[in-house]
Amino acid sequence: MAKKQKAEDKTDLKDESIDIEEALAEDESIEDEIDSLDEEVDENQNPEEKIKDLEEALLRSRAELDNAFKRNTADVEKAHKYGVERLLNELLPVIDNLEHALNNFSEDSTKEDKEGVELTLKSFESALDKFGISPIYPVNGQFDPVKHEAVMTSQDPKKENNEIENIFQRGWELHGRVVRPARVSVIKK
Repeated sequence: MAKKQKAEDKTDLKDESIDIEEALAEDESIEDEIDSLDEEVDENQNPEEKIKDLEEALLRSRAELDNAFKRNTADVEKAHKYGVERLLNELLPVIDNLEHALNNFSEDSTKEDKEGVELTLKSFESALDKFGISPIYPVNGQFDPVKHEAVMTSQDPKKENNEIENIFQRGWELHGRVVRPARVSVIKK
């Protein structure tokens, strides 16, 4: 597994070096354009204007290079922050199955069996929390279409409009980004 991680790190480094090489090649092409523009400039042009034009072109090329480096850095940070999203999508059904098992223990099941499943679920959730993964569990909250998926609507005069009545499946967030919305029923009047 460590070899696989090292190989991925080398691939990431190669990708970053390719991006730097592309940025340097882009900088060289901009310098070539400056040279060609310099040749095209009328020889009668004032040398001060010529210097001013070249300085502006140089500043623009440097700004473009800085922006490319900033974009690259931001992309790498996002990859590190949200890289576990695919793994999370594969693990969510396991959590759902553990919750389903807790809710549907038979009367013949022992107390130790139920406690074992509860402890497994808690340790699983604790591990996810360490990586910035948190559940969306909107008990008696208001419906938010970004975080919730309305599976059905119902009427209840005791509750407010758009209030969540029942939660069928918890949703999950990764560093504030919704990975899976919570499946809920909503009160409509």
